Amino acid sequence: MVAQTGLSRRAVLKSSAGGSAFLAMSACGGAKSGGPNNNWIDGIETARRIKRGDVTAIDIVATAIERAKTINPAINAIAAETYDTAQVAAAEGRAGPFGGVPSFVKDLASVAGQPTQYGSRAFAKYVSDQQPPLVDAFFESGFISLGKSTTPEFGLTGTTESLLHGPTRNPWNLNHTAGGSSGGAAALVASGVVPVAHASDGAGSIRVPSSCCGLVGLKATRGRTPVARLSEAPPLELSSQGCVSRTVRDSAAFLAAITAASGEAGGNGIKMVTRPVSDRLRIGFHIRPAIGVDVAPEVEEATRKVAVLCEDLGHKVDEIDTPYDASFFSDMTLLFSAGAAQAVGEWTELSGKAPTYSHFEPLTFDLLRYYEAHKVSFESTVQRMSSFGPIYEAGFADYDIILSPTLARLPPEIGHLRTDLDWDTMYSRVTAFSPFTPAQNVAGTPAISLPLSQAPGGLPIGAQFSAKSGGDELLLALAYELEEASPWIERQPPLFAKFEG
Repeated sequence: MVAQTGLSRRAVLKSSAGGSAFLAMSACGGAKSGGPNNNWIDGIETARRIKRGDVTAIDIVATAIERAKTINPAINAIAAETYDTAQVAAAEGRAGPFGGVPSFVKDLASVAGQPTQYGSRAFAKYVSDQQPPLVDAFFESGFISLGKSTTPEFGLTGTTESLLHGPTRNPWNLNHTAGGSSGGAAALVASGVVPVAHASDGAGSIRVPSSCCGLVGLKATRGRTPVARLSEAPPLELSSQGCVSRTVRDSAAFLAAITAASGEAGGNGIKMVTRPVSDRLRIGFHIRPAIGVDVAPEVEEATRKVAVLCEDLGHKVDEIDTPYDASFFSDMTLLFSAGAAQAVGEWTELSGKAPTYSHFEPLTFDLLRYYEAHKVSFESTVQRMSSFGPIYEAGFADYDIILSPTLARLPPEIGHLRTDLDWDTMYSRVTAFSPFTPAQNVAGTPAISLPLSQAPGGLPIGAQFSAKSGGDELLLALAYELEEASPWIERQPPLFAKFEG
């Protein structure tokens, strides 16, 4: 990694595209708010109000259900409703740091006795009788689930437009995607239906929809969070469990809560981060993705302005070369295709039927073909991917944090990433949209997307901050500082139901 230049405001603004029309970091007129306070009705504050007796969980859940009924017809983000179960849970009461807070579980995680569809027509009527450790931890943390949030089939792409449910839409502009694969969760939180929702990230699936919908999205260090699967573990774990939220403290509390509730707080646990970072950090930022795709001018401008913000806060910031190569992209495709093959194989064994296009989407069959064509090299691919972590972390030799765009493009219009595109078109469009997020999944390192910028048309632009393995707390502490310096909480999409506690 080579530092190319120190930053200056004049140099950065001169080199950024666009200009006066660009809106970045302008949530509250530019005024510093001092961070989250009791006027910010996020999940933590809602739980506090319930605990104090200012409001009941019954009333909170009933209000969230009404919001869901009002807003979901526009955003199409709910895969299954469990309102009756939620009302019973609210009446019984829930303990934990999020006691009584309404939320949703992403429809890749099974909840015992409830539908689990995986975004797939093949599983449209499937009900699991088990649930994984993640879901146990979610409920032990006090959440009350209103149902399942939408996801693309098996979470295999960066948009949430399944043939089972249709497209999930972005509350900032209903013609655009909410991202994927946690697109339903992001749309529900961004539109104010619930303050925080479960999400998972296998190649950016927390960070991508967070950037699309103007939310906080942390992908934790590998092994930090409880698993959300009931099937056999993959040879290399890419996925991390977490949430999408509107405040840093909700994301920090969620991670601490599910880790503690899962009983995995030993070597993998995380302290509850509650305040901004005190040390000044060395931050390297890069604009160019490892894979050879262009970054949209408004995204580049936004990232450069975030770099200036960090410098204004006293951090040492350098523009650097991209700190890793793109060799893992094709390897990751093979691992994803193996996951698709496993899912289809499990369904075939369970149903006794041969898979057809009436059961699975064209993209899934494309991945099946890819796996069949390349499976002979699967073992060597996994070995090569397993060695990527030290290569990636070498980029942190001179830096504590690496800053980049979260996405290379603004959220595309619905249909741009639809799953019936031919393979070459789909692959090129997905990699052009989200080339910055997969590296951390392969390396197993943490990264967070923060909603620090907004394009002239109103669509959010996320900034991604990444750290070495185990650097989750450092990322959250930096996120607190940036949230205080440039608050986004009062920036709301056109389609928004204010969350009152």
